[in-house]
Amino acid sequence: MKPKTFKSQMVMLRICIVTFILVIASFFLFSFTVKKMADDFLAQLGINKSAADEKITNSVLGGSLDAYGLRNVKNIVKTSRTAVTNDLLNYTKKYLSSDAFLKQYAEMKLNDKPEMQKVQTAEEMRKSMVDAYKKSIEATEVSLKTADANMKPMFEKLLEDAKKALKDAEDPNNKQIANYAKNYEGMMKSMETGYQYQLAEWEKRYPADAKVYIKRRLEEFMNETKDIDFSAELKEKDGMKVFVNPAYERKSDRWKMAYRAGKEVVEPARKFVAAWLAE
Repeated sequence: MKPKTFKSQMVMLRICIVTFILVIASFFLFSFTVKKMADDFLAQLGINKSAADEKITNSVLGGSLDAYGLRNVKNIVKTSRTAVTNDLLNYTKKYLSSDAFLKQYAEMKLNDKPEMQKVQTAEEMRKSMVDAYKKSIEATEVSLKTADANMKPMFEKLLEDAKKALKDAEDPNNKQIANYAKNYEGMMKSMETGYQYQLAEWEKRYPADAKVYIKRRLEEFMNETKDIDFSAELKEKDGMKVFVNPAYERKSDRWKMAYRAGKEVVEPARKFVAAWLAE
């Protein structure tokens, strides 16, 4: 973190949209985009709904801070960090029970569903080999017709090899294909076992009830922010701002995001989420 920009980043990380995306929403929204916000709330930021949607999308999907064009950020930070945090939390809580969110959750779950890999049978394998060698022979024959005297021997050899390979592939006693056919059933059983494991893990990751999914993300947020030392000191090292306490440098990115967001943002957020979980 460059020293000249640290203060400005501290400010940016406390604004309404970005604060919640980086400090809270990243724990349970992931790829979901908030599509509606109150007009008066956006007016405080100095942006419209379209711009808000874009910033949330950029911050969540891109994993980066998008605070460009937020004209009124400094005023909001000075006067109502806690109020802004609660506004966003209340809005998000309502949004997470909406049909729009449930639809996006279902789409994300479906898009992330593992697929059983298709594996060629022995005969499909033979056919693909035969087709490939036939195409190679056709292309080599064309090249041989137009090749000069120096190149003809090379193309003749390539053609001879391709024809031999085609003959081997068409041979019903081809050892390579026979061994493949022999091991095919065992290979398919192994793949099915692996697929069922992936499917089970997918079901754990995306429970049928979206509320369970949200609860997990809320619990992650509470765990990540339970021991934030907001009084931690920073120092400059190699042109960067780092924690004086080396143990804090080893903390997760989420812990550091919460630290930068500030006590006046994280503490009311934790209080809100605790009450939410209690419901």
